[in-house]
Amino acid sequence: MTINYKVMEMELESIMLPGVDPQRPVVIAGPCSAETEEQVMETARGIADKGIKLFRAGIWKPRTKPGGFEGIGAEGLQWLKRVKKETGMYVATEVATKDHVFEALKAGIDVLWIGARTTVNPFAVQEIADALKGVDVPVLIKNPVNPDLELWIGAFQRLYGAGIRRLGAIHRGFSSYDKKMYRNLPLWHIPIELRRRMPNLPIFCDPSHIGGKRELIAPLCQQAMDLSFDGLIIESHCNPDCAWSDASQQITPDVLDYVLNLLVIRDSNQTTENLAELRRQIDGIDEQLLELLAKRMRISREIGVYKKEHNMPILQSPRYSEILEKRSNMGEQMELNTDFVKEILKEIHEESVRQQMIIMNE
Repeated sequence: MTINYKVMEMELESIMLPGVDPQRPVVIAGPCSAETEEQVMETARGIADKGIKLFRAGIWKPRTKPGGFEGIGAEGLQWLKRVKKETGMYVATEVATKDHVFEALKAGIDVLWIGARTTVNPFAVQEIADALKGVDVPVLIKNPVNPDLELWIGAFQRLYGAGIRRLGAIHRGFSSYDKKMYRNLPLWHIPIELRRRMPNLPIFCDPSHIGGKRELIAPLCQQAMDLSFDGLIIESHCNPDCAWSDASQQITPDVLDYVLNLLVIRDSNQTTENLAELRRQIDGIDEQLLELLAKRMRISREIGVYKKEHNMPILQSPRYSEILEKRSNMGEQMELNTDFVKEILKEIHEESVRQQMIIMNE
């Protein structure tokens, strides 16, 4: 199967709603889960007081394991209707089935999003897409739990194929067996590649799910802005310590306001003559790198011919180990990250092996 890495042409329409400031960042905020009507309204009033126009709350909560709070259900939609009426904010919630879609639309929900655990299932995404045919509502799609860009893009294609033109992405990080610092690894290169492939697609960052800790929300928001993300979707709760789900990653409306006021928004369109010159230097170095890689592959193919003529196996493990160790040490002396050097060498080695296998099979 050939994967198409070209820029995709989708005629998308703006997801902006009347009265929402389109300047970066567009902020969607609210609790992980709608728990009680009082909790929803208290949080909504606090968020509205900060000037935020988009309120989020989970009504149905797909959980990794059974036994956790899986959402208040359709009852909570009435609370979101009250939020709209009393605060003037738009409201957003997650949908995972066609029934969720019907209930949410019936309640007048303004923005829908598809969660990470739903994005992984093409059948579920198609069911939602079919339920949304003929509906003009913004739909945001979270990345799948695991780092699979093609699966993420496939979800957009399914919604687009159903006639949905007001689409956006939510980057919420990727699950990892080894969690380390983050609850979900940011793997920024994946949303960056999504932006390259779908340049007109607005992308939101979900620092709450990436970090999993309140203290990581502010730096993650700034990173997202420095990478030219369009918006932020942040979990905010009137009393985070008592939240029924994901308590550790929610912040109060006051803290939310503080985090947003700290953000430095840089002009993505501004450039300087000096920057243009530095970029020209980068372009020249990239050309040299490609020429050297092509030369290396030519030599690898010559080695493949020699191995074939002398009945030698392609993989020479001691030689590969020697290259990894020596080149990594050289890179470290040049102040290059060792893991970065090893990753590059592994990719080069895999391509060399592939080239030599072609020679062997001729």
